[in-house]
Order: sequence, then structure tokens, then C-alpha cells
Amino acid sequence: MSVKRLVRVNELIKREVATALYRVMNEKGFDLSAVSVTHVITSSDLRTARVLVSIRDHEKQRNSMIAQIQHHSGAIQSFVGKNVIIKYTPKLTFELDESVEQGDRVLQIISEMESPADAPGPEDQNPESGAPAQPDEI
Repeated sequence: MSVKRLVRVNELIKREVATALYRVMNEKGFDLSAVSVTHVITSSDLRTARVLVSIRDHEKQRNSMIAQIQHHSGAIQSFVGKNVIIKYTPKLTFELDESVEQGDRVLQIISEMESPADAPGPEDQNPESGAPAQPDEI
């Protein structure tokens, strides 16, 4: 199978899985607004597909949320099979994708590095002129 076609299939399945999640996952206590489908990796024979799901916040509940999604994988796969016309409907497995949180951590570290810790604060400024205070010469 060509790479272009596989990329298109991945994007199509990603979009349909995201739609299916909103239609299938209606359990009480499940925060669907925290769930995002980030990637789909389909095998070249279209028999299996790994669906990477990002869950914002809910650090303690992530594993149970992924388990609930995996529990409904049959209904999600059925929805995808009805809306995506390909030779085989791939068997979907759901995995937690932590790349978004890792990217947020990297951006936070970069922003902390950009904010100068040595910048003069209000206590280091000369109260009369507003300019930074100069050390006394000996």
C-alpha cells in the first residue's frame, strides 16, 4: 500500500474514532472533554490500528479512562466500519499518548529559561529616578 494512502486512511480513521467517542462514550463520570485522539497508526495490511489518545488533567484516572474506552472499542470499531469504506475494518487498540504533556513541560521549561532571573526587580531600582541602583564606589 502506498504511503500516501496509508496517511489518508490514518487521518480518516482518526476523525471517525473521535466522532465515535462522542457518540458511544456516554458513561456517567467520564470527562469526554479531556480526551483527544492524537494519532492513528494503521498496519500496512489494514488489519490493526493503534489509536493514541491524550487525556488532559485527570492524572489519577487516566488508566481507568483508557480502560473504559478500550471496553467500548467494539462499538467504536463498528461505528468506524459503517462510516469508512475500506477492504478491512482494522481492529482498534487504544493507548495513552503522553507526548502532549511532555511538550507542555518542555515549553514550560523554555519559558522559565527565557524569563531572566537576574533582571532587576522593583527593590533593586533607585526610587528617585526609576533606574537600576548603582553600587557605591569605594
